[in-house]
Amino acid sequence: MNVNLELTDHCNLRCRMCSQSLREEAHGAPHRFMDFATWAHAVAGLSDLEDVTLCPHWLGEPTLHPEFDRFVGHAFAENAGNQRFRHFKLHTNAVIFPESRGALLTQLASMPGAAPDTFLAIHFSLDAFSPEVYTRVKGADRRELAFRNVERFLEVRGGTVRPVAHVAFVVQEGNVHEAADFVSWWMPRLRASGREPQLTGEWPAMDSDAVYLRRWNTSDQARADTLHAEACAAVGLPVRARAAGSF
Repeated sequence: MNVNLELTDHCNLRCRMCSQSLREEAHGAPHRFMDFATWAHAVAGLSDLEDVTLCPHWLGEPTLHPEFDRFVGHAFAENAGNQRFRHFKLHTNAVIFPESRGALLTQLASMPGAAPDTFLAIHFSLDAFSPEVYTRVKGADRRELAFRNVERFLEVRGGTVRPVAHVAFVVQEGNVHEAADFVSWWMPRLRASGREPQLTGEWPAMDSDAVYLRRWNTSDQARADTLHAEACAAVGLPVRARAAGSF
C-alpha cells in the first residue's frame, strides 16, 4: 500500500508539466507545511496498515519543509522491525539537497533494526540537460545546483546499496532533443557506484539505480507518446505502447 504523507504543497520550481504549477493553490487551499504533531501521529498510525510504502511527497517539494530532516529521521527512528512501514521512497527536484542531507539519508537507509531494503529509492526529477532547457522546462535557473547535488549524493553514498538513485527526464516538446545527452551524462555517473544502472522508458525497478525517460501524461496523450517513443529510439530503448492505466 502506497501512503503519501505530503510534508508540503509548496514548490520551489514551476515545472511546465506539473499540475502543482498550473494553479495557485495545489489542493484548492493555501499552501502550507505539515506540523510535527500531525506527522508523528500519522506515522504512528501506519502500524495499523499492512505492507506500507511511505512517501513524504505528492504535489509539493518535500525538502522545502524547514524540518524535513527531523521529520524523516523520526519516521525511521519509529520504524524498528518495520513496525510502521515496510518501504520508504523520496521524490525530489534536488535543489535543496546539500551533502549533509545526502549523508543523513544514506545513514537512515542503513539503520539497524529494519530490513536492509526499507529505504528503496530517491527519485530525482531533473528533466533537462542544458541550463537553457532546464530553465524553460523547470521555470527557474537551478540546473547546475540540482546536477551538482545529485552528483555529490552519489559520491556520499558510494558503494552503499540503498537508497538507489533514479534520475528522471519527463519527455516533452521542449526537451526531447536532449534525451540522449541526458542519458550519456548520467549513465557513467551511476556506474561509478560499481553497479550497472537501468536505462528505462518505464517505471524503474527498485533494485538498482536508473536513468528514466518518463512518458508525460497530458491531454494530448498521442503526441506525448510519440515524443516518448522518439526519445527512447534515440538511446536504443525499445518503443512500447503505453500500458492501460499507466501513470
